[in-house]
Amino acid sequence: MYCRARFASRLASTTAAAAASFSPSACSRVSSPIASPSSASSVSFWNQRYRSLSFSSSLRSLRCSAPRLHWRSPESLRVLARTSAPVVERFHRRIATTASEHPFKGVMTSLPKPGGGEFGKFYSLPALNDPRIDRLPFSIRILLESAIRNCDNFQVTKDDVEKIIDWENTSPKQVEIPFKPARVLLQDFTGVPAVVDLASMRDAMKNLGNDPKKINPLVPVDLVVDHSVQVDVARSENAVQENMELEFKRNKERFAFLKWGSSAFHNMLVVPPGSGIVHQVNLEYLGRVVFNSDGMLYPDSVVGTDSHTTMIDGLGVAGWGVGGIEAEAAMLGQPMSMVLPGVVGFKLSGKLCDGVTATDLVLTVTQMLRKHGVVGKFVEFYGEGMGELSLADRATIANMSPEYGATMGFFPVDHVTLQYLKLTGRSDETVSMIEAYLRANKMFVDYNEPQQERAYSSFLQLDLAEVEPCISGPKRPHDRVPLKEMKADWHACLDNNVGFKGFAVPKEEQNKVAKFTFHGLPAELRHGSVVIAAITSCTNTSNPSVMLGAGLVAKKAYELGLEVKPWIKTSLAPGSGVVTKYLLQSGLQKYLNQQGFNIVGYGCTTCIGNSGELDESVASAISENDIIAAAVLSGNRNFEGRVHPLTRANYLASPPLVVAYALAGTVDIDFEKEPIGTGKSGKSIYFKDIWPSNDEIAQVVQSSVLPDMFKSTYEAITKGNLMWNQLSAPASTLYSWDPNSTYIHEPPYFKHMTVEPPGPHGVKDAYCLLNFGDSITTDHISPAGSIQKDSPAAKFLLERGVDKKDFNSYGSRRGNDEVMARGTFANIRIVNKLLKGEAGPKTIHVPTGEKLYVYDAAMRYKAAGQDTIVLAGAEYGSGSSRDWAAKGPMLLGVKAVIAKSFERIHRSNLVGMGIIPLCFKPGEDADFLGLTGHERYSIDLPNKISEIRPSQDVTVTTDTGKSFTCTVRFDTEVELAYFDHGGILPFVIRNLNKE
Repeated sequence: MYCRARFASRLASTTAAAAASFSPSACSRVSSPIASPSSASSVSFWNQRYRSLSFSSSLRSLRCSAPRLHWRSPESLRVLARTSAPVVERFHRRIATTASEHPFKGVMTSLPKPGGGEFGKFYSLPALNDPRIDRLPFSIRILLESAIRNCDNFQVTKDDVEKIIDWENTSPKQVEIPFKPARVLLQDFTGVPAVVDLASMRDAMKNLGNDPKKINPLVPVDLVVDHSVQVDVARSENAVQENMELEFKRNKERFAFLKWGSSAFHNMLVVPPGSGIVHQVNLEYLGRVVFNSDGMLYPDSVVGTDSHTTMIDGLGVAGWGVGGIEAEAAMLGQPMSMVLPGVVGFKLSGKLCDGVTATDLVLTVTQMLRKHGVVGKFVEFYGEGMGELSLADRATIANMSPEYGATMGFFPVDHVTLQYLKLTGRSDETVSMIEAYLRANKMFVDYNEPQQERAYSSFLQLDLAEVEPCISGPKRPHDRVPLKEMKADWHACLDNNVGFKGFAVPKEEQNKVAKFTFHGLPAELRHGSVVIAAITSCTNTSNPSVMLGAGLVAKKAYELGLEVKPWIKTSLAPGSGVVTKYLLQSGLQKYLNQQGFNIVGYGCTTCIGNSGELDESVASAISENDIIAAAVLSGNRNFEGRVHPLTRANYLASPPLVVAYALAGTVDIDFEKEPIGTGKSGKSIYFKDIWPSNDEIAQVVQSSVLPDMFKSTYEAITKGNLMWNQLSAPASTLYSWDPNSTYIHEPPYFKHMTVEPPGPHGVKDAYCLLNFGDSITTDHISPAGSIQKDSPAAKFLLERGVDKKDFNSYGSRRGNDEVMARGTFANIRIVNKLLKGEAGPKTIHVPTGEKLYVYDAAMRYKAAGQDTIVLAGAEYGSGSSRDWAAKGPMLLGVKAVIAKSFERIHRSNLVGMGIIPLCFKPGEDADFLGLTGHERYSIDLPNKISEIRPSQDVTVTTDTGKSFTCTVRFDTEVELAYFDHGGILPFVIRNLNKE
């Protein structure tokens, strides 16, 4: 086990080795420490010991001498890097030296070019001549290649490599391995707090008497500003411009801060607002598939602070979401410690039937995998059905990995991938290099050749022909409803008790009609009336077949005389400018406009809660009549309170179905039997009359989606726009915090930080702040959407002169800890058992019995010096990889969360913020143990880190005499080290300070 004295000794003995280390990432914007065979940018205690971080001064000075590169294509970046001759010469001298020292130098192999010469060198898996490798899933081979390439018997040992090679035997044992991603991906909702943390870490470093510039990303970091645009203006030809003007007005301070970060930190580049959704930009442009960094070839890999980073897995790039806290450590060179995952093999066969979309497929796959149980695992797709899925279809499935619970849903590279790379503007030489490398390293699937059997932890199979049209809801992504059963399911939801599939509307009120006037026109709403219809979210907007399919539905409906009711808020938010180009090329955008689906902006809008306000007359009709209004969106999440506070029923659907439901005006319809509406000839129009065939869609895709569209879009992607380019940002190493800012505020995490770690802590006589049931999401814990007018966050803003119209969203204010602490557990649909089933952001202050806002109760506990805990059910923290769902509770004084189970990323985030995650024993929960939440809780943890083991059992006692056993979910030795330091970021700062 780790102990601090042993670590200090280890650190002293290895400083020289660390100083001798070199990483090719110093030579190129598109390289990273993962490219170095012997990079030692961090000091580690491997073989189940404490891994720590210590960067050598010589390594840093070498990095600082590297050129500051402007955003270009990956190819031009590499060319530009080579112009820095002194750096490159040093690299070649160093790589010649390290090659002779590398434990696996014998498998370093040259990859020849077809016409002579070589693409570069790589570490060859076949050269190991180990038959076990042939049975490894492709996703595990990527982990293996990384371990081999980085193996130096210091950061990564031969034992780590052996664990991965022997994956069939080691993965069931939950062994720990290191992994270094090639790059980090951020969006602005998660990126702003990440840059805030980096800025405050620089201040902490200065306060400790050290060089603040030591806080600097050591891997490429790309930040795409895509989560700030709101649908304030819809159904307008000028919506894009008007919404962007409002976006800049609200977020000017945030954007200027990001601009500061892009110049203050090396290796950090910002893609401006209006460019597209981060995951679609990643898929169409940023994803390399294979890096070629100064002659070193290796697979692309990425971690991102958005859970839907997994979309890149559709391109054969290993990527998944991590918490912002974990990503920040990865940026700073901290190797990622992960449990070697099991891999579920998902075999696809057959072909989708006519009229079935990729969205129908992904909702089916999500339900299957959710039922199977894939939390913490990789899912790898294979089989003859793969050839029937376009790259965009694959990306749609990969995108939804968080919804089915997997770390990633991986699609190995094959001919379909190569075709997509060419379509999206990658050069022929690049594609040739990618194919040659992956074939040579047994990472390419050729379905024209006999397939060797691979080992998987478990198997699933789906005949694509069995997939049928469906939607998902009304409150969770995995509650799939076949389209033909939707009407019956809706009425069952009205009848059922309040829950994920119930609203408990009395029978006598189910046919209620709310009549109102909309801009002088008579209008009415019923339960199930659609008030928001949005084509939005990376899940679908990257897929031309469903986007053009939506255009065809709009066209057919218009020609038959059907129109969407004017009081339905319709919107179209493409994931990149390419979508606009092919919708215009096809001639279908004009029909979408005629149905109200004008383009409103380029970014994540309705799916993240940026749906904007409903018309006042519609909002009043819903509120005054208690109508269960519906939203239908082509998104990936539909949790309660996320899309809009007034839409209690939210359904995920394909873009063509979004248009169809908008035309129908209600989810209370049987599309097989009931007409959607009456056409211009007085004839009833049915669903089948407006639904395009697969052949129709394919023809439009073929004629409208062209490679030049991708090239022209991404050549200009970082030129920005006039508003972005006019933003001024200070040029300084340290950020000048404005104490009056309500957007950017220095967080308190490091204010009183000491050189020595505080050590572990137990919990003594803590009160229960909240008592939850199952499926509490990060949206419940830290909502991203609107700030309610009577909430503690609203009160804080009003006191500082912010008008209600300028509140913006919680997501946009994540750079201000004071707003976010007040917004913690502020979801209006959250259900806390202390309130006996009442929904809302309040709780009972146990000592007095008062009902207070959660924030106010927490502050009262803190003022009295009383710790708090949270009780929860299964799947606590599911949903987005939202670091504020851990930061917020920490600021409220929560010391531990006791749950039946945790979502993977959220559990890691809790550890990263020093909160203890504990699991009830199987079959037990708070109700089983007779806990009400009115007890006081003590958690008996040793006060020496050396006496704590990963996943050990501890006793929890209460003041009522009850005691029970829980498992402490520190899953690795590394997480124990973080806990010893009070969190992952203090851990990084202290070890940087040791230099």
